Amino acid sequence: MRHLVTGAGSGIGRVLAERLLARGDEVWAVVRRPGRAPRGCVEVVADLADAAAIESLREWPEAFDGLVHAAGVVELGPVADLGARAWQEQVAVNLVAPALLTRAVLPQLRVAYGTVVFVNSGSGLRANPEWAAYAASKFGLRALADALRAEEPDLRVTSVFPGRTATAMQEKVHRQEGREYDAGRWIRPETVAEVIVGVLDLSRDAQLPEVSVRPN
Repeated sequence: MRHLVTGAGSGIGRVLAERLLARGDEVWAVVRRPGRAPRGCVEVVADLADAAAIESLREWPEAFDGLVHAAGVVELGPVADLGARAWQEQVAVNLVAPALLTRAVLPQLRVAYGTVVFVNSGSGLRANPEWAAYAASKFGLRALADALRAEEPDLRVTSVFPGRTATAMQEKVHRQEGREYDAGRWIRPETVAEVIVGVLDLSRDAQLPEVSVRPN
């Protein structure tokens, strides 16, 4: 099987790419800087905040069995304080980039009757104080997934909603919240990757439109 995974340089995306590689799948890994993809991947370097950079990507294989959007950025702050840059970056990376990249490889996904996985967030289901921009981008990502599922009936489209996961992003969130970070309290990225692999491997007689994963 062949998959395209964004955010493969760290966190959930990297763990997922490594797991797929370990079982013999081919992985095309989208990373921001060269040399960040796990060894064995086909590395695709692109700044997902730059729509033009995404649209300039042209060299794709003939088919993808899976497309996993695992890249994301977060910047907390009340609406009264968040400036245009924080809003634009989060919407660009968390919403616009998945839309543009999905459009770019739809022909490859259609050939393989592929599966598209959007790694969303609990913030894509509810918006809390100081999470307005991030939640808005993730609410939009859910809408993108729902629309794509209706438009492309030959594809399977799943939104995965992880709760807090022990990644570098979560460390940043804790710093912004002014809280001490304890990775042991949160979901392991390996657990979320396992869920995504299950979605990709699901028998063709079914699909999972949405999956929520919460810490114990």
